[in-house]
Amino acid sequence: MYTEEDIRRLAWQSRRGMLELDVLFVPFVNEAFRDLEKEDQDRFVKLLECEDQDLFVWFMQREEPADPDLKRMVRIILDRVQPA
Repeated sequence: MYTEEDIRRLAWQSRRGMLELDVLFVPFVNEAFRDLEKEDQDRFVKLLECEDQDLFVWFMQREEPADPDLKRMVRIILDRVQPA
C-alpha cells in the first residue's frame, strides 16, 4: 500500500524535465495512480527507474519495452491519454 507521502514522492520523481514525459507522468500520478491495482502501482514505480531516452521512444511508440511489466504500464498510460 502506498501512503500519501509515497505518492507525493512519486509525483516529484515523475517530473522528468522532459516536457513530453512530464505531461504524461505527473497527471497520471495525481489522477490515476491511487486507483491502480497494487501490481500496477509497482510497475509504475519500476517504470520511473528507466532512462528518459527509453521512456521517450516507448511513449512516442517508436519502440516497445522488452519487459512485459513495463510494456503493460506504458500501454495503461497511453490508453489514458489517447482517444479511443
